[in-house]
Amino acid sequence: MKSLYVVFLVDSTSHALRIEIILHKQNIQSKLIPVPRHLSSDCGVCVRIAIDQREIAEKILESNKIAYQSIDVL
Repeated sequence: MKSLYVVFLVDSTSHALRIEIILHKQNIQSKLIPVPRHLSSDCGVCVRIAIDQREIAEKILESNKIAYQSIDVL
């Protein structure tokens, strides 16, 4: 099975919302989803984007000084 998405794990829902807004402004489709159980047992949300948008999304977040915990492939 080929991976289609990556998720950005963040510290809080407010961080996830901020990431979603910043990416949307740059025409990168994103979606807030519950953190998959196999990634973390903590409750919360993460930001999902298409895997082919990963590099540009990372650059956008870096240039906006937005921190995230990790990036995982789904």
